[in-house]
Order: sequence, then structure tokens, then C-alpha cells
Amino acid sequence: MMATNGEDAHTTAVNGAEAEASPQSKLQNGGTATRPQRFTFSTEPSIEDIRRMQAEFTDERDWNQFHQPRNLLLAMVGEVGEVAELFQWKGEVAEGLPDWTETEREQLAHELSDVLIYLVELAEKCRVDLPQAVLRKMALNRLKYPASKVQGSAKKYTEYKD
Repeated sequence: MMATNGEDAHTTAVNGAEAEASPQSKLQNGGTATRPQRFTFSTEPSIEDIRRMQAEFTDERDWNQFHQPRNLLLAMVGEVGEVAELFQWKGEVAEGLPDWTETEREQLAHELSDVLIYLVELAEKCRVDLPQAVLRKMALNRLKYPASKVQGSAKKYTEYKD
């Protein structure tokens, strides 16, 4: 993993990926505090790799006749429901899922993978280049939610005043 701004990035393996040590941040009283480690994904497979693997999987089974946008969307929503079911009745769940068993974590990984696979295939069928769409959307979000106006607030962008 590459370090940014010349700083060393220390990493720790977490559930098949890495957690990146965040640089220290300044507190309002002038001191410093270390932010919790930020999770990072592995670099492979890429979204294009996932698209290609799913296309091959679907082609081998002659499932393209069923994998039209509406059906893929509904299948993805069903998988999101399965993710929600894993969180149901647990109350607030801490980042990193410290109270979850390995079996629960693995179930979550399976369901989130299903959501991602359907999302990528839906984007393919709709001819949406997801990485480029994300770049455009993040640029729009930066305009809608300038850090100087929204720092620490969960208000909707329409609630901010100039």
C-alpha cells in the first residue's frame, strides 16, 4: 500500500483486507489524537475483474435471458434485505463488528458480495461505468456538501444556508 504525503502508512490485516493507520489529528485544545485505523480494501479484484468474472459465470449458465436490469435490481434489493436481516435486532453495531462471531462475519461477507455482484452486473447491463460514475458523483457531493459548511453535521444539503 502506498503512503500519502510522505508519511508511513502502517497496515494490519483485517478479515482478508487491511486497516490503515491514520495520521494524527489536531485537537481543538492544541493536542493530538490518533484516529482509529481506517479499513482499506485489497486492490484485487478490480470492479472490471468482478464484472468479467460474473459475465463469464452468467454466460456459462445461459442466464443472460434472466439477467435484465429490472430482475437484477430486484435480486440486489433481495440481497440487501439479507444484509439487513443480519443486523436486525442487534441494536447499534460498533465499527469493525467486535461482538460478531466469525460465522456472522462470513455470512455478512457473502451477502455483501452478492449485493456487489448484482450492482456491478446491473451497471454493466445499464452501461454505467461505475468507477467513472463514482468520480463524477463524488465531485457533485463535494459541491453539495462543502466541508466548511457541513463539518460534523448530518443535515441534508437543502438545510444549509450560505
